[in-house]
Amino acid sequence: MTPATQLAVSLATGLADEKKSAAVTDWAARLGWLVGLALFVALVYWLMREGWKWRGTLQSDLPALPEVPDLLGPEKLTMSGRYHGSTTAGQWLDRIVAHGLGSRSRAELTLTDEGLAVERPGATDFFVPVAELRGARLDKGIAGKVLTEGGLLVVTWEHGGKLIDSGFRSDHAAEHTTWADALNQMTKHTEGAR
Repeated sequence: MTPATQLAVSLATGLADEKKSAAVTDWAARLGWLVGLALFVALVYWLMREGWKWRGTLQSDLPALPEVPDLLGPEKLTMSGRYHGSTTAGQWLDRIVAHGLGSRSRAELTLTDEGLAVERPGATDFFVPVAELRGARLDKGIAGKVLTEGGLLVVTWEHGGKLIDSGFRSDHAAEHTTWADALNQMTKHTEGAR
């Protein structure tokens, strides 16, 4: 027998010897791990929910949001996009969750001489009177959302004696600069009138 033939025979014999039945699965151990994992995930979810509710309780001193008036007057600008949340002004990680301000949603913004109307399907609509507007800027992030530089329109406004930053992202990012300029122009006029 040649060395190549001997190698082939020994490989074939070795493979035949290694063919054995698979080990029996320990289903009780697997089910135990799955139940344990499911309970852990449920606990983490419950703790996050309780934290969200606690944050809302801590912010309960914030008064109810002004409703969008029936007659807004002529529109200066409109924008469709997303509302990404509100934070304490200047503290981009201090999310405000009271009165639905923490809920992300689609948003339709309308700017008029009376103020800024924010209509959110599936979430609470609100209105920022022009006297409460404090300015606008282009930024890259707000609590839970980070984008490229200038990818977010952040509107600063006052409500209940507290300065709030609200983040919006237009479906057409080129609109952000126009909105920031218009809002800043409005706040200059109202500051002069005070």
